[in-house]
Amino acid sequence: MLHDDLIAAFHKTQSFKWDPKGGFKLASGLTSPFYVDCRTLMAFPHARHLMAQRAWEVTKGLDIDCLGGLEIGAISIATTISDFAYLATPRREWRTFFVRKQPKDHGLGRLVEGVVQAGDRALIVDDVLTSGGSVLKAIAAAREAGLKVTDAVVIVDRKEQDGRARVEATGVKVVSLLTIDDLMQGRDISS
Repeated sequence: MLHDDLIAAFHKTQSFKWDPKGGFKLASGLTSPFYVDCRTLMAFPHARHLMAQRAWEVTKGLDIDCLGGLEIGAISIATTISDFAYLATPRREWRTFFVRKQPKDHGLGRLVEGVVQAGDRALIVDDVLTSGGSVLKAIAAAREAGLKVTDAVVIVDRKEQDGRARVEATGVKVVSLLTIDDLMQGRDISS
């Protein structure tokens, strides 16, 4: 049920677009007929709650101390999941962090921001998995900061550009809340 409700939320919030003729330019420079906009999805409280509830289903058994990912997208995802986990049963008090795209040139000059310490078990979160680039950057930075990373959760796996395989080649298991196939099938349901 949650799975289908999250699919419906993507369509209701217009966070999924399909254009088989013109397509959409991706961060990689390639064009795809799909556009998945989790920033729009996360702007709606009901959609955030569904995402967090679905993420809780797949993460509650993990032995982690913190969760986070690459700025900016992962910040709201990690915070929403952390808040949900704190109110859930059994309660989890997972701290959040985020990885800057580049270290600050002032202050402490950190790449990883948040209350984390070497040895913490970290879950990497991200909105959309395509090539895996942002997840890989977050994993590398977290590991460089001494965090132990064995799992990642993405909201949508586009199932393109071998993203899952590239991430899993680093020893990190990837779980997606939805796939592009789910969103395509949901077009029929939500119409």
